[in-house]
Amino acid sequence: MLTALSPLDGRYHRQTEALRPIFSEAGLIHRRVLVELRWLEALAAEPAIAEVPALSPDAIAFLRGLAERFSDSDAAAVKAIESTTNHDVKAVEYWIKRQLGEHAELKHVAEFVHFACTSEDINNLAYALMLKDARESVLVAALTRVLMALRAMSAETAALPMLSRTHGQTASPTTLGKELRNVIARIERQFRQLEAQPLLGKINGAVGNFNAHVIAYPEVNWRALAAAFVESLGLTHNAHTTQIEPHDFIAEYCDILRRLSVVLIDLCRDVWGYISLGYFRQQRVAGEVGSSTMPHKINPIDFENAEGNFGLANALFGHFAEKLPISRFQRDLTDSTVLRSLGSAVGYFLIGLRSLEKGLGKLKVDPERMAGDLGAATEVLAEAVQTVMRRYGLPEPYEQLKALTRGNAIDAEGLRVFIAGLDLPEPAKQRLLHLQPADYIGLAAELARIP
Repeated sequence: MLTALSPLDGRYHRQTEALRPIFSEAGLIHRRVLVELRWLEALAAEPAIAEVPALSPDAIAFLRGLAERFSDSDAAAVKAIESTTNHDVKAVEYWIKRQLGEHAELKHVAEFVHFACTSEDINNLAYALMLKDARESVLVAALTRVLMALRAMSAETAALPMLSRTHGQTASPTTLGKELRNVIARIERQFRQLEAQPLLGKINGAVGNFNAHVIAYPEVNWRALAAAFVESLGLTHNAHTTQIEPHDFIAEYCDILRRLSVVLIDLCRDVWGYISLGYFRQQRVAGEVGSSTMPHKINPIDFENAEGNFGLANALFGHFAEKLPISRFQRDLTDSTVLRSLGSAVGYFLIGLRSLEKGLGKLKVDPERMAGDLGAATEVLAEAVQTVMRRYGLPEPYEQLKALTRGNAIDAEGLRVFIAGLDLPEPAKQRLLHLQPADYIGLAAELARIP
């Protein structure tokens, strides 16, 4: 691993291990094999294709076993064939035909492997299955863990007052839990879109018209067969394509992950800032070093690592979303090399999620520091005072508070003197006189607890 060209397979190989069976070359070959074998099954199930009779249970079990037990050594055997063919999908076809030659029934239908298919019929479905597997077996779980950590922290701090900062300056108080709930809502919205994003596929031949299919078997309803086949893989059928499925859904999938990354970068930067303010303390880890020269430091490295990796992921996601839907005429090969890096983008995104989860697990809230900061910011009550003055028709309320507080250091006593001199109804005046910054949180606690 020390000689790995990419940190995904070097420094961070443990964090990305779950993606290796999905996005590796072996993972791609495995899914190509699966698609080819399932297509042969689909042809055999079509009564009008008499040359491929219905398969026996033994034959079906043999085909399913080839896919289920596909191993790294099998992938290596396919790559060995590719060294001669110089064509990756044709190598898969030849490997499958060799396996079928060992089965008394299936060897007679071996020429129907890859029947009427262009390479992209196999590839588009294989990549769609990759994205499906990544979403269902890795990304949903990793995002859920981050959300669970944020939800727990938000619930615990729903009513914990905190000084807001707009433009980096003191602003009307909020609660820590409510600010976390804001982020949770943003993540959940993108999460729902990720789960609902259709994954499209096609199997309609060289230019998307079923040309070869119809000339061989004009009596077959190829549109229905193709739709049923694609849907049997857990994908959504796309009836309108050129030689390639146009990859719009991949752009949409990547855009969702890119938006998620942006939201999570925003979170990382805010948490980083709150750590620097002392609102969060980080738990010490035995043996860890924060600085090579300053022994006291516990740096927010997990949030910095997460931010950096989300940024790397987004550089790739953005390119995928812009490039992949573009193909010259009915097909060019520029998408082929780009698609091979899907796993890199998802890998950087996953590293970001795991670093963020690790960082959140180290945080400990410091209520005393937060209370001290908030208690010293008497000026944030200027909004409350001028708003009550507006209600009761006092002259120039905003301007009076601006003159009193803007750019001036004002303490609680100075504000009380100002309030005491106002011509307000006594209940309203008393409410303002007793108001503390920590009490001026509006509905923040309630908003934090909204499911």
